Amino acid sequence: MASPVFQGNLKINKDNLFYMKIFSENFFFAILIFFIGIISSIFISKISKVFLNKISKRTINDFDDYIFNSIINIFKPIGFLLSLYFALEYYFQDNITFISILLNIDKLLILIIIIKAINKILIRSLRESTQKINDPSIISMISSLTPLVKAFTWTLGSIFYLQNIGVQMTAIWALLSAGGIGAGLALKDPVQEFFEYITILLDKPFQKGEFIKSEGVLGSIERVGVRSSRIRSINGEIIVMSNSSLTNGIISNYAQMNKRRLVHKLGVVYGTSPEIMKKIPLIIEKIIKEANNASFDRCHFTDFGNFSLNFELVYYIPTNNYLAAMEAQQYINLRIMEEFKSNNIEFAFPTQTLHIEGSETK
Repeated sequence: MASPVFQGNLKINKDNLFYMKIFSENFFFAILIFFIGIISSIFISKISKVFLNKISKRTINDFDDYIFNSIINIFKPIGFLLSLYFALEYYFQDNITFISILLNIDKLLILIIIIKAINKILIRSLRESTQKINDPSIISMISSLTPLVKAFTWTLGSIFYLQNIGVQMTAIWALLSAGGIGAGLALKDPVQEFFEYITILLDKPFQKGEFIKSEGVLGSIERVGVRSSRIRSINGEIIVMSNSSLTNGIISNYAQMNKRRLVHKLGVVYGTSPEIMKKIPLIIEKIIKEANNASFDRCHFTDFGNFSLNFELVYYIPTNNYLAAMEAQQYINLRIMEEFKSNNIEFAFPTQTLHIEGSETK
């Protein structure tokens, strides 16, 4: 008959052998589950690629190819994470706490992979739409919206994950609401300027390089930024103006003028005869019509001034270039001076006649 000590040792050895057997079997099946999962994910990825490629060949553009490839590319990493999770779950099936933590980590990693794929598809779709428009300003706007799109998807993903793992969202919603109010007050002006920036890009009251006048500032647009725009003034300095002040104010865009309307007053002396007065509009009309870069509108004797007989001259110069307009105006002014001189027509200038009454001498 065996001693009690020997019987106890025999029982312990049998238990150890039993647990070692279970341990080895669990380990073997866990490895098997992992490799089966990996092979299955590769197989699903290959089959999906063949199926989706057949669908994409029916379309003309390559955007659907990009979407299908993005979907196919997430099969393998997600398959790896799921295979690893099921293998470890089987191996540590008695450790509920570890399995719960592992599941939450696995959910987080899978969610990150999916959100990255969604961001790529959304950003690519925005870029595709801008390429059809082929507008540099719209492309610039889309580039500035890209961080907002990413932030939005990551925020939704984070909320979904927290709810999925059982976090009580009441306190978080309250915190987010309070934080949102504070952030809204703090970011009120930057957000307003950003939307004014979008308004400028879409409405296009002016573009880079155009000559404008706004709020008393006269100059060329050098850059339109998210918060402000930079204007190169006539004197050469850079003037920074907020986008809201530009969109809310009155803007005169000289670059978008088809033609410039020029109005001038001419005064001749009171001694000019009626015959010459009738001749003056004809002389001026002839001068402007002879100019290649101007078109005559009208010239009329308008009023009797304090020291002159006044004419009003109106003509157009078909250009939006300020310097070209000034050159044309200078040419016309000089020709008027030449014709008036040859026809003995005198320009009036401010004069004052004094009549002095002297006392009569007796």
